[in-house]
Amino acid sequence: SSHLIPSGTIRLVAFTGSTAVGRHLTTLASEHMTPVLMELGGHAPVIVCEDTDVHAAAVTGAVRKMRNAGQVCTSPTRFFVHDEIFDEFVDTFTKRAAATVVGDGMEPGVEMGPLANDRRIVALTDLVDDARDNGANVLTGGAPIDRAGYFFEPTVLANVPDHARVMQEEPFGPLAIINPVSSLDEAIHQANSVPYGLAAYAFTNRADYVNRMVEGVEAGNLSINTLEASLPETPFGGVKSSGYGREGGSEGLHHYMVVKNVSHSYSIL
Repeated sequence: SSHLIPSGTIRLVAFTGSTAVGRHLTTLASEHMTPVLMELGGHAPVIVCEDTDVHAAAVTGAVRKMRNAGQVCTSPTRFFVHDEIFDEFVDTFTKRAAATVVGDGMEPGVEMGPLANDRRIVALTDLVDDARDNGANVLTGGAPIDRAGYFFEPTVLANVPDHARVMQEEPFGPLAIINPVSSLDEAIHQANSVPYGLAAYAFTNRADYVNRMVEGVEAGNLSINTLEASLPETPFGGVKSSGYGREGGSEGLHHYMVVKNVSHSYSIL
């Protein structure tokens, strides 16, 4: 990067990856006034309102959380569930997460494969231990799987205190947090309590709840009653430490072009 970015032939730096690396590249680019497009990390909240189909939301959340072993920047991670439905949601979610079939992704029936490298095993273990030490409940998983490869158990934590590291640090693994909230306002506050703002999700059938979340949730992508964060034809990107600029859709082309204003008079004024 220190060789390429200063080159006069580089017109834009587009990067998808961690927030730490994105900040480093942005700093390098700023020294040469080179534009950047940054799609960085996330810590996606999921707001589960009291009016939703609890079973469907829990099963969908558990399945999607384990996609690619949770190694997705838009992976649903922090579930804020209304306390009226909290127990039912936790029970259903935990049972489905624990039933996830882990193994070689080339084998039939396998739902989740390994982590990318041994560093993720250490990072996840440290986050779980810290959460447990701070009073969180480990409902399932929480440890490496004793087999060849970088496998980690599908993990569900509940009642995790705000000061636990995992509430602020992206786990980037098969780890879900489920905490109760007493109102939508509290859920929105908790959703916004991290430095990230890439993807956010919600389950509700109330239009007024949707309007409040559209106005209040700090994220570049908000999905209601689905855990799809984006489509190729829609703009995708984050706010806060999740980066800036957009990929996808017609908006994604803007960052690869220069706007030039031309004023042309037909006579001398």
